[in-house]
Amino acid sequence: MEQQAIWAIGIFLLIYGLIISEKIHRTILAMLGAIVMVAMGIVDQETALHHIDFNTIGLLVGMMMIVGITAETGLFKYAAVKSAKLAKGKPRRILIALFVVTAVASAFLDNVTTVLLMVPVTFSITRQLRINPLPFLMSQIIASNVGGTATLIGDPPNIMIGSAVKELTFMSFISNLTPVIIIIMLAYIPLLLLMFSKQIKSTPELQQSIMNMDEKAMITDHKLLRKCLTALGFTIIGFFLHQALHLESATVALAGAFLLLLLTGGEHMLEKAFHSVEWITIFFFIGLFVLVSGLVETGVIAELAAKAIDLTGGDVLMSSMMILWVSAIASAFLDNIPFVATMIPLIQEMGQMGITNLEPLWWSLALGACLGGNGTLIGASANLIVAGLAGKEGYPITFMKYLKVGFPLMLLSIVISSIYLYLRYLM
Repeated sequence: MEQQAIWAIGIFLLIYGLIISEKIHRTILAMLGAIVMVAMGIVDQETALHHIDFNTIGLLVGMMMIVGITAETGLFKYAAVKSAKLAKGKPRRILIALFVVTAVASAFLDNVTTVLLMVPVTFSITRQLRINPLPFLMSQIIASNVGGTATLIGDPPNIMIGSAVKELTFMSFISNLTPVIIIIMLAYIPLLLLMFSKQIKSTPELQQSIMNMDEKAMITDHKLLRKCLTALGFTIIGFFLHQALHLESATVALAGAFLLLLLTGGEHMLEKAFHSVEWITIFFFIGLFVLVSGLVETGVIAELAAKAIDLTGGDVLMSSMMILWVSAIASAFLDNIPFVATMIPLIQEMGQMGITNLEPLWWSLALGACLGGNGTLIGASANLIVAGLAGKEGYPITFMKYLKVGFPLMLLSIVISSIYLYLRYLM
């Protein structure tokens, strides 16, 4: 078993290091790492399959299908243009409006989808105003990571935590995380305006051109929109009631997706729905679960948990703060998904070793991993996608340019989270 544990650690660290280097795509690496774990007999195939969290996979697939079909209607473009008009075309107000829309959308859609829908509209609005789009884009990166933290379905780390800990329902995430996320957003808005105020000035004539935009023209299919809103409504109600109904969140998401396909009908929409699923991300998750299973099965995670308890003396306050800050700093520089995949069994092991109240530890992990993604340009997938889209338009977001904005704001959010966790759970 000792030899197996060394091999498991070696494979895990090698794959993790290669993922960080970004020389080879992370999905290829995660799947190859998983295959090596099985091929070397560290875990057998049946055990490996047992470790794949199909609730996480199902939830991601279901939501990707619903969002993919809904995007066809133009609903998200409508929301962005409507927000800009409500802001009377004034750049400072538009920055706040798009920040809020992105954060709210990210709470119910995944961050990557949200920014993919928001960025083209942002370019359209900033072109009309003839101003630099970078303050708006960087604000949206930050909003997507903050908003995604508020709910079970907003960010992959939350999906993984909610799936691993059955007591943490959709409502648990909202009641425990949304209050602190609202505080963080309110703290961020004046700071973003302060940082970017010199770069977001426009003329009254250009502001009027925003008021002349027709948001209703953005809705391209009213019939499909009605069907999408019906399915989305049922899905969100299902999330609120899933524990009372004794249903997993994946069942709710997939039921919503296939209800929408039933309403829309036709093979064409079925193909479109499956095309909108990010299979690359799904297989990354699968590989990752198997990779981490090698550490669980060989006792490496149990050993790490014992060391963490020795370090904190099993104190809930110390353990929560350690998890929050380590998660935030790690997630700023590493992908938060593999980090959370490793931390979940570690916290579960800490529970078996004597820490009875694990709830503050789970919220610490969720806040640290999700908010930490704001720290650097490589902290979350949404950050890199916005940077890629901005670069194509001739507005590169460099690592250092983003760091000056993102890292201080990330640290502020973790300080606020520390105070919140202490006052709410640990006093």
